[in-house]
Amino acid sequence: MTMTAAPTPSPTDDSRAKRNVAVLVAAQALLGAQMPMIFTIGGLAGQSLASNVCLATLPISLIVLGSMLTATPISAIMQKWGRRSGFLIGSAGGAAGGLVGAYGLYLGSFPIFLLGSFLTGIYMSAQGFYRFAAADTASEAFRPKAISYVMAGGLVSAVIGPQLVKATSQAFVVPFMGTYLTVIAINIIGSLLFFFINIPKPEAPAEDAPKGRTRWELITTPRIAVAVICAMVSYALMNLVMTSTPLAVVGCGYTEGDAADVVTSHVLAMFAPSFFTGHLIARFGVEKIVATGLVILAGAGAVALQGVDIGNFFIALILLGLGWNFGFIGATTMLAGAHEPHERGRMQGLNDLLVFGGVTVASLASGGLMNCSGGSPTEGWTAVNLAMGPFLVLAGGALIWLVLRPKEA
Repeated sequence: MTMTAAPTPSPTDDSRAKRNVAVLVAAQALLGAQMPMIFTIGGLAGQSLASNVCLATLPISLIVLGSMLTATPISAIMQKWGRRSGFLIGSAGGAAGGLVGAYGLYLGSFPIFLLGSFLTGIYMSAQGFYRFAAADTASEAFRPKAISYVMAGGLVSAVIGPQLVKATSQAFVVPFMGTYLTVIAINIIGSLLFFFINIPKPEAPAEDAPKGRTRWELITTPRIAVAVICAMVSYALMNLVMTSTPLAVVGCGYTEGDAADVVTSHVLAMFAPSFFTGHLIARFGVEKIVATGLVILAGAGAVALQGVDIGNFFIALILLGLGWNFGFIGATTMLAGAHEPHERGRMQGLNDLLVFGGVTVASLASGGLMNCSGGSPTEGWTAVNLAMGPFLVLAGGALIWLVLRPKEA
């Protein structure tokens, strides 16, 4: 029996795709604001609650671990019941995480605070599927642009999130509790957006329908393997450095407001290029854009190693965001075109399991490197940025291998 893929939407179908993209952009902007909020204060709150400063970034790690462990179940739910169901579950997880996190801060309980962080990971996992949902109803020509536009919604969240931190972090006697209560409201309001999304629920496969490749066959496909590696490295290194940034900025004598401003510039750089990343991919090819992202990530580490002036933090984190944008969106586009529609649920869940598994390790390592690898914040910051090197070599080598690999193979 010959395997035939489901037809790709034609350009005339992109009116529905553009509507879905508009909804997903709004969701990225509003609901996505909770991530820079929590990443800005998570390490600082953890540092105030943990008995060992080496565990300061453990709340961030628990968020990513929650995202990793729920990626496959949420992907399976979306495959069976549709994108809306998965996105609503994500919002519920985000609200629960904010509630439990606020309660942990109120009690001064690090374990309860960590539980709230884990629940926040459910939202983070669902948010990761916004980019794939943008491609579901898009034509092949519109697909990279759709992914980029949805990622661009993070521009608004980059502004809203850190500013909400400034307004709410000290609003109560218990530091940071106001921020977590604000997260609850964001999830409740933002969840209403998903009732406007129009992505058909995947049809149940017929008995004679193609089953698709197994997870092992998918991940050992060269183009898929390289896409996953580049996505893992881009996201993990971004998380490694960003998680330590508020600790480094405050540890080097600057204020929490300075840390929030640095994170704002970073998140803006993560999403601002998304307005044209899709166009660049269409013009120059996805491999060149991913390679450019890896080079820029290396540049971010080089700038950070030059010193701890506030300007170095701003420039390094801007480059870090830009490198993540090119590397991660490029890898996502590469992956979206490398599997069949009936393999979507299996492959996308596996991809995010692996990507966020790498990010979990990076966030765990971040606190240890920052607080426990030297005698000062400067030495810890140096260790964090030096750790980027081997992984950039791995991703760059994999990409070069794919490009040089004979096409007929």
